[in-house]
Amino acid sequence: MQKTVNILNKRAKFDFEILERYTAGIVLAGSEIKSIRLGKASIAESFCEFQGHELFAINTNIEEYTYSRNFSHAPKSERKLLLNKKELKSLLKSVQNKGLTIVPLRLFTNEKGLAKLEIGLARGKKNYDKRDTIKDRDVKRDLDRIKKIYK
Repeated sequence: MQKTVNILNKRAKFDFEILERYTAGIVLAGSEIKSIRLGKASIAESFCEFQGHELFAINTNIEEYTYSRNFSHAPKSERKLLLNKKELKSLLKSVQNKGLTIVPLRLFTNEKGLAKLEIGLARGKKNYDKRDTIKDRDVKRDLDRIKKIYK
């Protein structure tokens, strides 16, 4: 079993421009946290949505724990996120007014062993922004390669 879990959503940084970041707790069942500690989770297709005044992570895939008995969890159920009331209000206001979205960026366990989800308030990128990101990444890779040769 891994001591620290760090599951990233690499696609979110490519598709979205991240404006603000928040760390939220997640309401999980026992078999879910055990699967996360084994690293058997994915947040690549997930997104966050308000239902009333509560925030939920939808499409977060946490595989079933293989050693659990009859009462296992559903792999793609919606999971409630825990934030302060002030943070929830500001997120709700910005999502409704400015047309922004909330995207999960990273699923990790903290030093106490609790599962946390880092979410970001994001604006979608246009195609030309994505091409700029690819171009910058290629230039950085080429420069690193040249530096490595001349060291």
